[in-house]
Amino acid sequence: MNFIQYCTASKHNFCAYVKQVFVVVLVFSATAGNAIAELEADIFYLLRDIEPPLPLSLIDKRIEKDGFAGAQLGLNDNQTTGSFLGHKYELVEVLIPAQGDVVESVQAAGLNPPKIIVANLNAIDLLTVADAYPDALVLNVYARDDHLRQQECRANVLHLPPSRAMLADGLAQYLAWKRWNKVVVVTGRHPEDALYAEALERSIKRFGLKVIDRNNWTSVPGARRTDSGHHTAQQEIPAFTQFKEHDVLLVADEVDEFGEYLSYRSRLPRPVAGTQGLMPTSWHRSHEQWGATQIQRRFEKIANRIMTEKDYSSWLAMRALGEAITNTNSADPVALKEFILSGKFKLAGFKGKALSFRTYNGQLRQPILVVSPRMLITVSPQQGFLHQLTELDTLGFDEPESTCKVFK
Repeated sequence: MNFIQYCTASKHNFCAYVKQVFVVVLVFSATAGNAIAELEADIFYLLRDIEPPLPLSLIDKRIEKDGFAGAQLGLNDNQTTGSFLGHKYELVEVLIPAQGDVVESVQAAGLNPPKIIVANLNAIDLLTVADAYPDALVLNVYARDDHLRQQECRANVLHLPPSRAMLADGLAQYLAWKRWNKVVVVTGRHPEDALYAEALERSIKRFGLKVIDRNNWTSVPGARRTDSGHHTAQQEIPAFTQFKEHDVLLVADEVDEFGEYLSYRSRLPRPVAGTQGLMPTSWHRSHEQWGATQIQRRFEKIANRIMTEKDYSSWLAMRALGEAITNTNSADPVALKEFILSGKFKLAGFKGKALSFRTYNGQLRQPILVVSPRMLITVSPQQGFLHQLTELDTLGFDEPESTCKVFK
């Protein structure tokens, strides 16, 4: 087996890197002896200037501008290739005041309407930007809302983070594989908790699990950290978790208010999964397979901290743009989107499979890591969950389930 046959069979991340080098060499050779016309790609990175919440645990640190360091790493990677091709990447950070208008902030940052936007924004702000700049290519690196990929999808928006449905499916597949079929669902008091619980309920039905009981956590927490907090939890949680016999306690607590307190305190000794405990995620500091240690170390070198989910999604967004610009020799949003949604686009994401976008809703296909706080437990899709096109489409809404019309 020669090298090309090996790469075709294995799809290893190193092979994707070598492919990128070959592209550089070919383009450089084609332009040898001629002046290389410089191509400028201005990428607007949007995020709100909001003070990060105090972490629930002392071992976790506050992260300012979570995600932007990942975009910077992606910018560095793109410039490595771009320097050979005459491509110049400019990352324009746009900090939106906590109560400020998104569009006004973007207008104040540049004289011309942006053509390429990386949006580290919630669902409402994302839709505002997408509708205000319909001719721009918008890459969502934060919002996980399913309705953004379904009835509220936009033709100019691509989604890098997995949706809540993808995360819940990744977890439910593992529970089904383990035959931990009987579950209890506990939902927090915030709107995003209800959305996560809705995704869990969909996955439970989809993969043949059974809900034994449901309950809502309605207590309003006091101080984020108190000297007597563990005493209160030790008294309240056993009474709250008077559930029938079950295998797993599923929790929907995206705000991280109470879910961490459930482990080891419930009436029955059962694992906790969902937003806390056994968690489905796009990225985690414990992930080291398929060359992931390399990007983890490179990120820590420039950011002096661990890589988060937002960092990873932001890095993916920059690399997707870099691949598209390199292969099209263009910064035109229409040309970039056309290439990204084509069969020619493949992105190495350190997850063992080449990543691509769903042409019916703009969502990036990717494996889901299922982790404990300090260890990678498994990676979904699980063995045995098959699909006629790609097993990655067993995670989240498949094309027959899609209500997004603008991509079709």
